Amino acid sequence: MNILFVRHGKDSDQHRGGWSQLDLLPEGKREAKTLADYLVQHKEDYHFTKMITSDLKRAETTATILVEALQLPLEKESSLRETNNGDLAGMLNSEADQKFPRLYFRSLAMDEHYPNGESPREFYQRIKTWFQRFLQENNNSDETQ
Repeated sequence: MNILFVRHGKDSDQHRGGWSQLDLLPEGKREAKTLADYLVQHKEDYHFTKMITSDLKRAETTATILVEALQLPLEKESSLRETNNGDLAGMLNSEADQKFPRLYFRSLAMDEHYPNGESPREFYQRIKTWFQRFLQENNNSDETQ
């Protein structure tokens, strides 16, 4: 089995992402389309069988652009969301800087939580648990996902 990881296209620099449902900017949609065109041209090199995406809007939009071009099924998986940044999700950076000065993922200790969110360790464990389960369920596959 081969796995290709793709980050969503460009979203707002003015907002905190996390578990927000903000969508891609037009530039992000163009980025996804560019990647889709490339993957279609190199389809034989990858042998994709499906795409799995986070259920957050910006990831879904990116994945939808890719699966429409590649004609693949799409699975949504909430466990693949990025870090739950709790109260900061979708907040304007200027507001977040006032309410939660210097609070960024990189500033959190491993067991320190975002307000009403998760810690870096919980984020890691969530992704790790999903990935281990995914590998067990797909351990005999020659597919690229």
